Amino acid sequence: MIDFFGAFSIEASYIVIGLTAILLTVIILLIVFIVKTSKIKKKYESFMIGSDGKSIENIIKENIKDVKAIKSSTENNSKAIKDIYEKLQFTYCKVGMIKYDAFHEMGGKLSFALCMLDKMDNGFLVNVMHSNDGCFAYIKEIVNGESFIELGKEEQQALKEAVAGKSGSVDLSPKINKMLSEDVKVD
Repeated sequence: MIDFFGAFSIEASYIVIGLTAILLTVIILLIVFIVKTSKIKKKYESFMIGSDGKSIENIIKENIKDVKAIKSSTENNSKAIKDIYEKLQFTYCKVGMIKYDAFHEMGGKLSFALCMLDKMDNGFLVNVMHSNDGCFAYIKEIVNGESFIELGKEEQQALKEAVAGKSGSVDLSPKINKMLSEDVKVD
C-alpha cells in the first residue's frame, strides 16, 4: 500500500492497472493516428506525382484565371442575349401573304398582299397590283392588328394570316400569341 502524505493510501496494484489502461489507450490512439496520417500521406503523394509545390500553385492560379474568364464571358453573353431579346420584340415575326389576280384573267396571279407584324401586331401591309400596263404598290399601317384605312378582301385575308402567326389558325391565334408573349421573359 502506498501512502500519499498521510492523506490517503492506495494499493500499488490499482495504480499499475490504471497506468496500464492509460498506456493501452494511448497506444490505440497512436495506431489510429498513424493509420489516418498514412492515408493522408498517400493521397498527398498521388496528388503531387510529377509536380512540385510551385507548379501546383501555377496550375491553381491558371484555373482561377480561367474561371474568371468564363464568368466574364457568361456575363457578356447574358447581356448580349438580353439585348437581342429586346430587339426581337420589335422585329417582324408574323407574316401573311395572299397572291391574287387583281384584274381577273388579265395578268395572272402576279398581284399580292403582304402583311408583316411584330409580336404586338404592329407593322404594315403592302398591296402590289400587277396589270398589263404596270405595277402599283400601296402600303397601309397596321396598329394592334387593325388598319385605319379600309382593306380589300385579299388585304384582310393577309392581315388575318399574319395575326394568326405561327399557328396559322385565325381562331387559335390570339390564344397562342398571348401564350408565346407571356412564355419568354428575360431579366
